[in-house]
Amino acid sequence: MMLPGFPNAMPVAGLAGGLLIGLAAAIMLLGLGRIAGVSGMLARASAIADRGAPRAVALAFVIGLPVGALLVTLASSGVEQRFTASIPQLVMAGLLVGFGTRLGSGCTSGHGVCGLSRLSRRSMVATLTFMTSGFATVGLMRTFGFING
Repeated sequence: MMLPGFPNAMPVAGLAGGLLIGLAAAIMLLGLGRIAGVSGMLARASAIADRGAPRAVALAFVIGLPVGALLVTLASSGVEQRFTASIPQLVMAGLLVGFGTRLGSGCTSGHGVCGLSRLSRRSMVATLTFMTSGFATVGLMRTFGFING
C-alpha cells in the first residue's frame, strides 16, 4: 500500500507494530502493575534503579528488544540499516538521551505510550516537551541544510 507523499511508508507494518506495543504495555501494566518504559527497564536491569519491575522481568524485557528485532529480520527479507552519524556521535547521542530520560523521569515509551494512556499530567507535559523539541530540531536542521526535505 502506497501513501501519496510518503513513498516509503509502511502503514500496515506500522499499525501492526503499534498494536503489539500497546498490547505489550497493557500486559505489563495489567499483569505486573508496572509501566513498560524502556529507560526504566534498562535502569532496573542494569541495577542503576532499585525500584520498578522485578529485575528478572527487566532483564527479560531488555534482552527481548534486540532478540525481537533479530527474529523480525530473520523472518522477513531483512531490515535496511543506515547510520548517517559516526560511532562517537551515536554514543554521544545515546548518552544525552539516557541523561534526558533520567532527568525527565522516563522515556518516550514510558511517557508517550504508557503515561498518556493513563492520562498522566506529567506524561502529557513530557510528551508535549519532547515532541515540540523534536519538531524544532528537525525544523532547524532543515533550515540550516543539515537534512533535506
